[in-house]
Amino acid sequence: MATWDLSTTRHHVLFCNGGSCNNWGAEEVTQAIRNEISKRELDDVIHTTRTRCNGRCDDRCVAVVYPSGEWYKNLVPEDASAFVNSLILNRDMTGKVSHTFAGEGFKREEGISTGIAKNRSKVERVSKQF
Repeated sequence: MATWDLSTTRHHVLFCNGGSCNNWGAEEVTQAIRNEISKRELDDVIHTTRTRCNGRCDDRCVAVVYPSGEWYKNLVPEDASAFVNSLILNRDMTGKVSHTFAGEGFKREEGISTGIAKNRSKVERVSKQF
């Protein structure tokens, strides 16, 4: 177990490793991007975390970047270099941003499915609350 010093971290990438994303290669995407970060010696600048489902299964494989609030969709291992370039240059170099934080919520890019509205019974069913 590690407790990292995040004082030089500028980007935090959350990789969805939920069921749908894993079935479509999320582990390979995660490893390819982590390898690209290490190859460029950017581990102190870009921190990565695997998560469970991020709730955008139609967009698999998904990564969410903070603090910019960008959601990436349909990532494949071959996107690793362009994805890291996106972080370093602070602009999408992949063409795969699905949502961007717009102050009051997330702006969905054209052609991205809206998804289903959250309601209490649905949230309780999929959230596996104990």
